[in-house]
Amino acid sequence: MRMRSASSLFSLIATVGVLAGVSCGVNSYGDDWPQFLGVHRDGVSKETGLVKKFGAKGPAVLWQTDLGVGMSGISVVGSQVFTLYQDETSQYVVCLGVEDGKITWKTAVGSAYENAMGNGPRATPSVSGDNVYALTGEGILVALKRTDGTKLWEVNVPKSLGGEPSEYGMSGSPLIVEKHVIVHAGTESAAVAAFDAATGKLSWKAGSGKAGYSSPVLAELSGVPQVLAFTATGITSVDPASGREFWSFPFITDYDCNTANPVTTDDGHVLISAGENHGSVLLNIAKSGNKWTVKDEWTSAGKDSQLRAEWQTPVLHDGYLYGLDNSGSAGPITNLVCIRLSDRKTMWQKSRFGKSNLILADGMLWLTTMNGELVCVEAKSDDFFETGRATVMETTRQAPAISNGRLFVRDDVRIICFDVKSP
Repeated sequence: MRMRSASSLFSLIATVGVLAGVSCGVNSYGDDWPQFLGVHRDGVSKETGLVKKFGAKGPAVLWQTDLGVGMSGISVVGSQVFTLYQDETSQYVVCLGVEDGKITWKTAVGSAYENAMGNGPRATPSVSGDNVYALTGEGILVALKRTDGTKLWEVNVPKSLGGEPSEYGMSGSPLIVEKHVIVHAGTESAAVAAFDAATGKLSWKAGSGKAGYSSPVLAELSGVPQVLAFTATGITSVDPASGREFWSFPFITDYDCNTANPVTTDDGHVLISAGENHGSVLLNIAKSGNKWTVKDEWTSAGKDSQLRAEWQTPVLHDGYLYGLDNSGSAGPITNLVCIRLSDRKTMWQKSRFGKSNLILADGMLWLTTMNGELVCVEAKSDDFFETGRATVMETTRQAPAISNGRLFVRDDVRIICFDVKSP
């Protein structure tokens, strides 16, 4: 079983404008990181020439900037770094300089958001062309100018569609496909909705039901571009241009906690996974004429499941799946596992690794733990081998971001930029 090839979607993503700005004032060392979990929302970077290990103090710190509370991740395009945070009064989209971490602008996009599961915004901003798109904790979708943060338009997504925000906050990061900004709306009239990127007007809506906490993903299956929406009750594939449904598969979990992104392979498979002792399903998606078929090829469910991704999206590398398996109902026991997808064999498991989030770059897993550690692990199937661990910040849930030889992390206090270029 092969990984999904990035090349098949490159032209569409470039048309979208997600990659706009790669020549925005810095020398190109590798990928931009323009949205949640990178270019393809799979947590995988193409960058090479990165360090393979570090000492107890971590990689060299280039800069750190105090911000504030929030669960939003980091986006990086050219010379600009974006995230969301809040202070005592407001939620903000903020832009920092990639070289020095200085704030170049910040724009208030909503009142401070409070929630029993943690305060502040959850979604990660998405960069497309000249604009930045962001979603607040209560579901206000905004478009801002990249240059100075001027607000172009805003819409309260749940309210405009007759619904309420998700119980634990609106967490789905906006997905830009051509002229549409696509989000999980989570209402009875629209599980997924698209808004015109230039005006904010509703373009289409699809399905019904609660949003869950995953983010929509652009994929290509059987040669057809489609948006995969992993919502509270299952996964639905829709046409990004019209919202027309292609196929769906039910996946109901306790507390509507479908949070990890779907993971796709280039031979027509989609993996979905959830915590709360739920498990994983590998779907074989095929198209014949105008008809789509969905086959449950592998299910690993319940307390003995091989993978229960609570809120961390697994990554694929050379046919192996690396993920964080949460044992129990949102409990503290989380294992790091490697699974060969061809036969679903668990190659190794690092028991009680700890609640973490991860990305992949240059053959290494980069993880941030809830204890504020940065960890580096070889992405190899023969055994677990850790090459670096350092406490670098306070408690965090955000995955790192990597762009042009720099690694970015954040907590509820600050954002930190590390130099991870190999000497």
